[in-house]
Amino acid sequence: MITVKEVDKSFLALYDTVAMNVNVNSEYKVERIENGLGGFILKEVQVEPYIKDLSIYERAAAYEKRFDIANWKFYMAFDGDVPVGAMTVAGKTERLNMLYGREDACVLWDIRIADAYKHKGIGQKLLDMGVLDAKRAGYRQMIIECQNNNVPACKFYQKQGAMLSKIDMYAYYLEPEVRNEIQFIWYLDI
Repeated sequence: MITVKEVDKSFLALYDTVAMNVNVNSEYKVERIENGLGGFILKEVQVEPYIKDLSIYERAAAYEKRFDIANWKFYMAFDGDVPVGAMTVAGKTERLNMLYGREDACVLWDIRIADAYKHKGIGQKLLDMGVLDAKRAGYRQMIIECQNNNVPACKFYQKQGAMLSKIDMYAYYLEPEVRNEIQFIWYLDI
């Protein structure tokens, strides 16, 4: 029996035990028409399969070292006592660039599901809970970042009604190991 609930920051070390793997089998390639003035075409192309571990970039237990998390909400999914999913929604936070100074928006900072529990509706339950809480808190939009090689996440956000609104082909340019990844920013009206 899977249970989903809001948790406090005392759970963040347990939160970090949930794997953050992306099984990459395809990615979106961006084709510029007339150097971008004519628009863009996104094409899903197959790639040599690999697993990308997103947990190497950030640990939930370290959020407080970088940000004031007073307006952040944490959610976890459990199979009995075993954590199998987790999500963070960041509200109004100083120096959180993804908010662009907006007070009417929040950020889906992180969502992760253990490999053996993917495609079982857990991500949907977590997101539904987070969106409902964000709406109650007065937020009008949720801003979501992902990359072109996280096709399952892109399709999930599209299914939720989120709109792909920004494509930044150079967002990670100064990070050699991910330099070729493309940043996608989605907006979900809530």
